[in-house]
Amino acid sequence: MRIFLAPVSFIEILNRSLTGPAASEREFDYKVGSKLRELVKKYDIKYDPENPIPSDDSLADDVYKAAIEFYADVGAYCMDTERRITFTEEEIKEGIKNAPHATLFGEGNEAKIFSARKPESKDPPWCHVGAGISVSSEELLVKLVEGFASIPETDSISVPTLMEVDGVPIRTPPLEVYGSIRMIALAHEGMKRAGRPGLPILNLVSTAASQIAGIAATAPQFGIKPTDGWLVDAFPDLKIYNDVLTKAAYLLNWGANIGACYTPLIGGYSGGPEGTAIMSVAYAINGIMVLKSRYQLYYVSNIINGSSSSRDALWTLSVSAQAISRNIKVPIIHLSYQAADSATEMLFYEMAAAMLACVASGISVESNHPSKAAITEHILPMESEFYCKVAHAVTGMKRSEANELVKTLLPKYEKDLSNPPKGKKYQECYEVKTGKPKEEYLKFYKSIVKKIADLGIPIE
Repeated sequence: MRIFLAPVSFIEILNRSLTGPAASEREFDYKVGSKLRELVKKYDIKYDPENPIPSDDSLADDVYKAAIEFYADVGAYCMDTERRITFTEEEIKEGIKNAPHATLFGEGNEAKIFSARKPESKDPPWCHVGAGISVSSEELLVKLVEGFASIPETDSISVPTLMEVDGVPIRTPPLEVYGSIRMIALAHEGMKRAGRPGLPILNLVSTAASQIAGIAATAPQFGIKPTDGWLVDAFPDLKIYNDVLTKAAYLLNWGANIGACYTPLIGGYSGGPEGTAIMSVAYAINGIMVLKSRYQLYYVSNIINGSSSSRDALWTLSVSAQAISRNIKVPIIHLSYQAADSATEMLFYEMAAAMLACVASGISVESNHPSKAAITEHILPMESEFYCKVAHAVTGMKRSEANELVKTLLPKYEKDLSNPPKGKKYQECYEVKTGKPKEEYLKFYKSIVKKIADLGIPIE
């Protein structure tokens, strides 16, 4: 006879952040590392660099089992109270069982259900398009959002970060509030110009570095809709602050769509790709248990070169994505950080590799982030369109086929990950007033798409 367990409420989460086992940050970090090493050995999880997209269901399921065991033993860490927020294995499994497998986003013609996928699924991935990359002008933010919204495959928007308002740099909390509210208005103007005003924004609010600015901008009079999404972060590794819990408390009390956001780091306390794969799944569990998320967004990164395109990062992404999509079944997006800059051949090879890993492994995607999202205005709508078209083109592909294609892509760029080529910013490739690509960039784009297609990736 199965014993029913009531879900662990958010109030109880807050209580456990005050009453859970006491630990210093150093003690918590040590526990994370030692437990992961123990579980990697126990479940015999081995990184295979020759197969960046494995097809082994038992490997994915072992990573999931290890993550359950790891999270039940370690939990999450509240930095402010120096307490661990812990759960029993039974509570974790009940939480996963009752987690939402689909969520409605968008309004009007753009209303759509974002559902969990499975490896090799024939259902197209959700395409979250855009980036939080910074822009210097309001005009450019509108043009970029218009370009992202004009892509037919776009299901939701990620709005760039506005760096100044009326020529004043955003560098204090009051300016953040002002800039965040302006950013939302500009984003809606861009979507309106594209004829898709009902598209949801799922990275609210990129301009807000502080939680108070993010909360302030969510007031409905500023254009935020209940069918948008709010990212709430957990920090490496499985750490959380009171201000993050405050934001979650605010959002949960009016029924907002919380998106758990996290960054598993290869080379951090989680160790190599094996431990980081387990950690990635543990983060997904944490998003359900602590943040009460309805969707999730994560990005695997290699701490050495900071990108998601290295061989070990692709393996970690693939294995963790398969573990999550096979067992947790949460609507989840992977954001890939490319090392190469916009308007370079290397960027397209990195993008194609990321799409093959994500889509074949059963998760959805956020479009490209050139130069690891670190350079102002270095993002182009046509490259995001390429990302989406590849994602749809490889939908339903077997993991084994995707693996072979990635193995042809890796030699074209992996040697340059630590010294990637410099590219161009939006204004060098597009006419700002019209939002149209320049002839030189169009010629380059067509040539690299042909090279990608000639490798066997089915894109027109």
